[in-house]
Amino acid sequence: MKRDPYEVLGVPRDADEKQIKRAFRALAREHHPDVNRHDPETEEKFKEAAEAYEILSDPERRATYDRYGFEGLESRGFASTAHGVGSFADIFDAFFGGDPFGGGFGRGPGRVQGGDVAVAVEVSLEEAAHGTSVEVAYDVVDTCQRCGGNRAEPGTRLQTCRNCGGAGRVRAVSRTAFGQLVREQGCEVCGGEGRVPSTPCRECGGRGRRAVRRTLDVDIPPGIADEQRIRLAGRGHAGERGGPPGDLYILVRVTEDERFLRDGSDLVTVVDVPAPAAALGSTVTVPTLDGEVEVEVPPGTQPGTVVTLRGRGMPTIGRGRRGDQRVVFNVVIPRNLSARQRELLEELHGSLSEDNLREQAAESIVGKLKRAFR
Repeated sequence: MKRDPYEVLGVPRDADEKQIKRAFRALAREHHPDVNRHDPETEEKFKEAAEAYEILSDPERRATYDRYGFEGLESRGFASTAHGVGSFADIFDAFFGGDPFGGGFGRGPGRVQGGDVAVAVEVSLEEAAHGTSVEVAYDVVDTCQRCGGNRAEPGTRLQTCRNCGGAGRVRAVSRTAFGQLVREQGCEVCGGEGRVPSTPCRECGGRGRRAVRRTLDVDIPPGIADEQRIRLAGRGHAGERGGPPGDLYILVRVTEDERFLRDGSDLVTVVDVPAPAAALGSTVTVPTLDGEVEVEVPPGTQPGTVVTLRGRGMPTIGRGRRGDQRVVFNVVIPRNLSARQRELLEELHGSLSEDNLREQAAESIVGKLKRAFR
């Protein structure tokens, strides 16, 4: 079972950025294998600290964790990468300038997966209900088409990097209060490739990749909720040295509709009913996702009365069935009465008996509203 990130770093829940960074630095040095060789679990301890720092150093992840815990992070696409080898080395690099284990951890001439891309789109509630297709434009780093990613001008050759001797990595040894610290990092000259182009590609400048603008039609499934994400595998940044591309994440924003309140797969609509119509009975026009429908208002309808329209709500993704639409009757008392209207109401009021005013059901308005939003 995962431990609480605040407990792992030993910081209070209101800790600021400096406290969190200071606590992680101390743990990272404590669990460096050159200092802590006697502990076989030192690598896992560092990874646990790295995951805690990854969560608490990011305001959005931290807020999500504070509200929903680890399950909230996973459901919102914030699954930790700190236990992945590459991320472990990246976090150490950010603080100390090198891989703590000197083993590369996916660095050097190996394949590197491309990064992910996130794009936000906005759809209306009706589009979210029926499904739609939206055009998404985004910038992505793609493999250079001219050189095919090898960085050299077509027809020219690659040569061994003189800085690293073709290894793709260079090492540096420094002395610290804890003893010798061996730092190994990618070669800056060849970018970890081990080879450099004799003539760099004129399209990408010898980088092998270049930024391009992509346009893509994305299908939004019926029933999608606000802030849900759609993952399109392999549509992100191109990988390096033959690595796979990253993914594209579409964050869907569903705009508010003044006619409806969404409650899961159900919709709630409030409809005004004049007091005389509620007393005598009538019909009202109710908006639905499929157009307007006529709904009967029974005689003697009280404020907060709820009528359920089966199957008029939002569809459930992947299941096909739709939720319901609950219609709440808001009985409106007339104002700005004329003299004749006041006279008629006074006459009506004087003719009402206790039987006319007795509530048939004991349920209060608050209870009815709670039932509507249950």
